[in-house]
Amino acid sequence: MNHGSAALAELRLCDKLESSRMKKKFIPIFIVVCLAVCATTVSEAQSGWTVKRVPSGSRDLNAVYFNDSKRGWIGGDEGYLARTEDGGVSWIEQRLPTRNSINDVYFVTKEKGFVLAGETIFSTSESGHTWQQVHTFSAADFDGAAPELYSLRFGGKKRGWVVGSVSRGDNVVDSILAITRDGGARWQVLKAPSRQELIHIDFVDDQNGWIVGAGGAILRTTDAGETWKRQDSGTTLTLYHIDFRNKKQGLAVGERGTILATENSGETWSKVTSPARATLLSVQFVSEEDAWVIGRGGAVLRSGDGGRTWIEQESGVKQNLYAMFMMKKTGWVVGSDGLMLIYKE
Repeated sequence: MNHGSAALAELRLCDKLESSRMKKKFIPIFIVVCLAVCATTVSEAQSGWTVKRVPSGSRDLNAVYFNDSKRGWIGGDEGYLARTEDGGVSWIEQRLPTRNSINDVYFVTKEKGFVLAGETIFSTSESGHTWQQVHTFSAADFDGAAPELYSLRFGGKKRGWVVGSVSRGDNVVDSILAITRDGGARWQVLKAPSRQELIHIDFVDDQNGWIVGAGGAILRTTDAGETWKRQDSGTTLTLYHIDFRNKKQGLAVGERGTILATENSGETWSKVTSPARATLLSVQFVSEEDAWVIGRGGAVLRSGDGGRTWIEQESGVKQNLYAMFMMKKTGWVVGSDGLMLIYKE
C-alpha cells in the first residue's frame, strides 16, 4: 500500500489512499451482484445509535449517501459499492470496474449520481442501479504524477466540482480542482490557490462554495467555482471536512479535535472547544442549531446550539468513523472493517 502525504498520515484518506493508488487493476466486465444480506446488529449504543456490520468482506467504508430514509449507498476499499432500499437493514453489492477505493458518493437528483474511485468518476442516471465510467484524470495530464479524487459536489444539474491531489510516490506535489459545466461529461482543471491536498468541498447554492484541505487551507468561491480565494483559518492543521448550513453559518473539522466555526461566510473563523482530541473527519448540520461530528476512535459529537458547544456521545465503538449522512431524526455513519452506525431518534 502506498500512503499519500504526511498530512494524511493520521486519517481516513491516508488509510485509503494507498489501496487506490496501488491497485489499478480493473475488473474486466460490469456486473451487478445482488447479495441482499442483512447486517447483524452488534450492540445498541447511547442516544439512539445501533451498531451493525455491513457484509463488505471486512473492507473499510469511506462514503455514505442517502436520498431519503430508505434508499442509500455506501462506498469503500477495493471499489466496494452497495445500495440499500430499506434504510440500511440489508445491502445489495454493485460491482464497479475498479479496484480503487471509493472516496465519495453523491447524488444530484434521485436518479443522477456520482462515485469517485481513485482517479475516475463514475455516474448513474438510473438511481444507482447501473454505473458508467464517465471521466478519468490521467497521470499524463499532471507530468506523470498520480491523481486522486476525494470529494464531489454539484450546484444545480449542470455545474459541479471535484477536488483531490496529485502525488509522486508518497509526496503530494499539487492539488486537483476541476469543474464541469455540462453535468459531468467533461471536466476542466482549474488553478487552485493551494498546492497541497484539497480534501472536501461544499456548496450552499450554485454560486457559493468552500474547500478545505492540508495545511489548514480553506478556499471560497462566490462565482460558481470559476475563481477561488484563500481564507484565513487560523490553523496549519489539516482540515478534512466542511459544511455550511447557509451562506453565513459554517463548520470545519480536522486534526487533533479541531473544530472551526464561522457566522460571516468564512471571513473570520473561530476555534471551538472540542471534547475530543482525536482527528475529526466529518461534520454536518441537520438544522440551524443541530450538528454532528464524527472521527477516529469512534468519536461522535453533537451540538444543539449551531456548533458553539459540543457534547461527546457514546457511540459504542472504538474503531475509526470515516463518513456520515444525517437527517433530522435518522442518520448513518460508516467506518473501518464494514462498520455502520444507524441513528434513530
